[in-house]
Amino acid sequence: MSDTPYVRRRQELLAQLGDGIAVIPTAPERLRNHDAHYPYRFDSYFWYLSGFPEPDAVIVLVGGKEAKSLLFCREKNEERETWDGFRYGPESACQTFGFSAAYPLGQLEQRLPELLANRRFLWHSLGHDAEWDGRIAAALNKVRSENRNGTRAPQEIRDLRGVLDQMRQIKDAHEMGMMRRAADIASAGHTRAMRACRPGMAEYELEAEVAYEFRRRGASGHAYNPIVAGGANACILHYVANDKVLDAHSLVLIDAGCEFDGYASDITRTFPVGGRFSAVQRDVYEIVLAAQQAAIAAVRPGASFSDYHQVALRVLSQGLIDLHVLAGSVDGVLESEAYKPWYMHRTGHWLGLDVHDVGEYKSGTRDDDWVRLTPGMALTVEPGLYFRPAAEVPAELHGLAVRIEDDVFVNAGGGMVYSSAPKTVAEIEAVMRHED
Repeated sequence: MSDTPYVRRRQELLAQLGDGIAVIPTAPERLRNHDAHYPYRFDSYFWYLSGFPEPDAVIVLVGGKEAKSLLFCREKNEERETWDGFRYGPESACQTFGFSAAYPLGQLEQRLPELLANRRFLWHSLGHDAEWDGRIAAALNKVRSENRNGTRAPQEIRDLRGVLDQMRQIKDAHEMGMMRRAADIASAGHTRAMRACRPGMAEYELEAEVAYEFRRRGASGHAYNPIVAGGANACILHYVANDKVLDAHSLVLIDAGCEFDGYASDITRTFPVGGRFSAVQRDVYEIVLAAQQAAIAAVRPGASFSDYHQVALRVLSQGLIDLHVLAGSVDGVLESEAYKPWYMHRTGHWLGLDVHDVGEYKSGTRDDDWVRLTPGMALTVEPGLYFRPAAEVPAELHGLAVRIEDDVFVNAGGGMVYSSAPKTVAEIEAVMRHED
């Protein structure tokens, strides 16, 4: 197990630690109510470095000339395994996941001060977990209590997330494979919802169709709370009630992505409940689709993260003028930000182990100091238009909302869309007629 993506990542991180030590705990189990737990989900940083799926585990990376990666985890316990399922135990975990050594979690409190002693740096994600901040402080104080014996505590605490975020922002081949699989599954879920949609259905019925397809194809479930918003509900950006009945003459917006092996997909499709776009629905949809296509074309190495947003804004602003929602020139609309009542969010975000993945968006403090796109980055492209009823909005647009979102890798040739749910008007209507 010396050449897995997780081992390689630990080795890369160890090379950056210098004469330091890093502590990376996984997430704890969380109670939902009384003695019932939420489904367990590991910490993303921990998973990125280990692939180890169990709770109650900690990675300790010790840098320097004799660098080593250590795992502290639960011991084998036949009785608990009868109730809760298989545990690797330290010996098997060490061999399976390629650690230098592994120990029972109960030994961490004793061993951690010993490992911290006489190290120059401590790398820790300060503020990420208050309980662990306290545990780290206690271990440091224990080391400091031995200073009369010549033992020194780390003189500097560095935020580990800065280094890990940079690593996680550039996806390796293994990650891209998992993300493609997540996008394939999510695309199938959206396609299933289009086929199943009928007037009179409840939003939650479509949600169930999506969830079924996710699990049927091997995803662990949703990567985030899904949005299934019919009609004017889609004008609420974070609508998650999903409990209203779908009207035959309205659109329905579904924003849903799955998680596969820890990696998220994030896809939005908007389609007519009755199977065919009306003329005004088609007009708005085609504007948003054109904005998305232009934005995707602007995703390329060397472009800034803001560039594709600006491209989408220009297309959407022209569209608002064409729809007689706004008047004047595109440049005037952009300068005054008059588009904001109908397009109030950015055109995308980073994607990876977290649906809103780690990584800086700005490289400095100036307005134009946006991060430059680099091959290996993954992001979403998701323009939209949302028409809440308002005096300045033509009546036929009231309650109409469209968002289209896809998942995109930055590669040497530009932006590569790797989600594949039907997207053009013709494709969507064909699927809803069951012609695909």
